[in-house]
Amino acid sequence: MHSGRIIFSQLMSFLPRHEFNKCVRRYQGEHRIRNFSCFDQFLCMAFAQLTYRESLRDIETCLRAMQPKLYHAGIRSRVSRSTLADANEKRDWRIYADFAQVLIQIARQLYVNEDFGLQLHQTAYALDSTTIDLCLSLFPWASFRQHKGAIKLHTEMDLRGSIPCVIRITHGKVHDVTFLDQLILEPAAFYIMDRGYIDFARLYRFTQHTAFFVTRAKSNLDYIRRASRSVDPGTGLRSDQTILLRGPKTSQFYPDPLRRISFFDIEKHRRLIFFTNNFVLPALTIALLFKRRWQIELFFKWIKQNLRIKSFYGTSENAVKTQIWIAISVYVLVAIIKKKLRIERTLNEILQILSITLFENDELLPLLTNFHLQDQQEASYNQLSLFNF
Repeated sequence: MHSGRIIFSQLMSFLPRHEFNKCVRRYQGEHRIRNFSCFDQFLCMAFAQLTYRESLRDIETCLRAMQPKLYHAGIRSRVSRSTLADANEKRDWRIYADFAQVLIQIARQLYVNEDFGLQLHQTAYALDSTTIDLCLSLFPWASFRQHKGAIKLHTEMDLRGSIPCVIRITHGKVHDVTFLDQLILEPAAFYIMDRGYIDFARLYRFTQHTAFFVTRAKSNLDYIRRASRSVDPGTGLRSDQTILLRGPKTSQFYPDPLRRISFFDIEKHRRLIFFTNNFVLPALTIALLFKRRWQIELFFKWIKQNLRIKSFYGTSENAVKTQIWIAISVYVLVAIIKKKLRIERTLNEILQILSITLFENDELLPLLTNFHLQDQQEASYNQLSLFNF
């Protein structure tokens, strides 16, 4: 039997502790703190994410049940609900935001050569946001509508490896297009976004920084055609044109030519109109590049289903942001482990295995590679149907 560290300790060993300490010192996170360090807080919240804990009392009960193993898990202080609540309330959430960025940089380096279905040498980013509903009476700072609260996660994702690069957490009222003002544009990179980000003054900044964008056109776009290129209708393409905007304001905001591509999606039987400032890539590649934008939708769906970001352990803005950033750190950490250990399983499968084995005294790699997950067909074969009429 393996007599080394428990699984949770092996997981956390992939964290660059010295970088975490830098983030703590940057915001004086442990000023006048005698016990329950910021790293203890991070470990407790990471445990909650990995095991789907419902509340602070749930976290406290489960960790105290494992009291003899907590020291070996790296948690040096006694865990109590009130102490964890105070830490989430008072310790600067930027500590965990900065540390998440450290993990993101590590993950991006690991996935830099990851194939995402297109032969593209440049980096491709997807931009989108997701809304998390909140109870306005419990979260009065997150006003959204008259009787409803919400926050938004504005996200820029690297399509190689589906790694979120930039995340901005705002109130639900903040419009998606304002996220473009926060981006540091990378020359020659592609930024794929939906119609909610159309603002020609902001899009012209991409051209000025020699970056490329791909987005869908609105139905009322006022333009004049300057040139057309031949397309193969068998691929779904209908037209490939060079246009100029002619609206009284849009023509001033974006005076340069644009490329307009019409594509018919056979699967969903709908026509899509794209426009971009890139005139080099084939038209079909532009259309397929926009299709890859759905990876960010899948990312939002995944974290909402597998991590605790829809219900919160605290009601203050600091507590909510702390929980979200630690959840993002856990997601990126699992992605790092998957790549470093060359595990073929999906992130969802890895999380399922970890959720029931965190305090087992076993080797991490054999556990994740040899653990047998019964597939759905095999699982349902011996089960009676609940609604078998």
